[in-house]
Amino acid sequence: MGEETPLLNRRLTATESKIHNSKLFLAVFSAVLGNFSFGYSLVYSSPVLPRLTAPDADPRLRMGTEQAAWFGSIYTLGAAAGGLGAMLLNDLIGRKLSIMTSAVPSTIGYMLMGGAVDIRMLLVGRFLTGVAGGMTAASIPVYISEISHKAVRGALGSCPQITAVFGALVLYAMGPAVPWRWLAVAGEVPAVLMVVLLAFMPSSPRRLLALGREQQAEGALRWLRGRHYDTRTELSAIQDSIDKQEKVTWSRLATPIYYKPILISVVMRFLQQMTGITPMLVYLETIFSKSNVSLPPGYDAVIVGAVRLLSVVVAASLMDRAGRKALLYTSSLLMFLSALTLTVNSHAAAPPPGPGPPNLTVSFDLGPHNAFGNTLDARPQTAAGLTPLISTMVFIFGYAMGWGPITWLLMSEVLPLVTRGVASGLCVTVSWLTAFALTHAFSHLVDRYGLYVPYLGFTVVCVLCLLFTAVCIPETRGRTLEEIENYFRTGRTFTISRSASVAESGPRR
Repeated sequence: MGEETPLLNRRLTATESKIHNSKLFLAVFSAVLGNFSFGYSLVYSSPVLPRLTAPDADPRLRMGTEQAAWFGSIYTLGAAAGGLGAMLLNDLIGRKLSIMTSAVPSTIGYMLMGGAVDIRMLLVGRFLTGVAGGMTAASIPVYISEISHKAVRGALGSCPQITAVFGALVLYAMGPAVPWRWLAVAGEVPAVLMVVLLAFMPSSPRRLLALGREQQAEGALRWLRGRHYDTRTELSAIQDSIDKQEKVTWSRLATPIYYKPILISVVMRFLQQMTGITPMLVYLETIFSKSNVSLPPGYDAVIVGAVRLLSVVVAASLMDRAGRKALLYTSSLLMFLSALTLTVNSHAAAPPPGPGPPNLTVSFDLGPHNAFGNTLDARPQTAAGLTPLISTMVFIFGYAMGWGPITWLLMSEVLPLVTRGVASGLCVTVSWLTAFALTHAFSHLVDRYGLYVPYLGFTVVCVLCLLFTAVCIPETRGRTLEEIENYFRTGRTFTISRSASVAESGPRR
């Protein structure tokens, strides 16, 4: 019999059968309310900007192209700051308290936007909600990964993305009917509910063990798995992983076990944003108004939001069946084909080069006198008018099938435990700095060149995503976190040896 066996071997089958997931699901639900708030706040500008750029907007709040660009993009700058804060808070106060702390800037930000009397209050409020979004994006996936067991980690790892998408859909659906100030008031509710529920949830057993609190870790794990679950094997596996961790120095960061997963995570977050997903969501109604689609922009946004939600639910069901890489390949290919279609369509419909309209958005009359049918009649009723909508739906579907949820999941799976808190914050910071630069530039590129140039760039990035998936990303389906760490430690196998000597010398027969 070989010397090497998986860390959690077949004897765990009976133990795993005693797991009860109800409390685990409750803890995950409590945490991902922060992601709901994140998705809601990210796309808050989509229905609000048309109202604030309309000729009849409050003169104190009326925005031009540059101000609208800042309102759309400053959220991502705040998210980068929140990611930096999470780098410190994740290891200083723990994942759970970091998530709870994010409710403070979120609530203050919505209060400022709801009661805004000038543009500065709108921008500061938008920035603060971005800070909260960056904190939750860095902390929640790690928390969920550390409290989940491998049988459900893939599906639960998709929950942050699913709830973020659902939050965006709720905002899109409320946009045509609810005044924009009340949209801000409604945004405060999920953050407050999150804090109340998380107060009763356990901290991560991994973090508790790392702090030397064995009894608390055992209690937290038993609460999460059920009172009949034998926690000894899982706690032993976690402790073994922690014991192998050493204090990270700059010299040790040059070893593959550290720099490879960190680089993979950072590049994935960079490419994720470079696909153009953030500006497309932030300016969704604007994009549709410039694409001359057959339906009103507000209704197009709701349709795309619903398709996006459907796709992440499908991805969650396939995550542990098809594997991470298969979904990433499918995602990259769908995004490439749809982005290419949008590029060709926008180039064919592009006006001659020159100054664009004074505002990036169009006025969308949301009053009761504006019937859906009247607006629909005023728009082109041709198949070509549906091409931008269908292509955008396919792009969003492709993104949400792979590069949306899997990027979050892989970040929490591949990062070494000792660097997970700081490295996840670094990944989120890089992601949102990229999103800020792209979202701010997007509005000016569209204003000057139309949609053709941004879409062409997104098409090229989708090809890079396909290549990066093929060359650099390991398949982590069905692997424990400890087995994934061993893959980067050895560079050849997920299997964990019985002893350090065996790990160094290789398998023996």
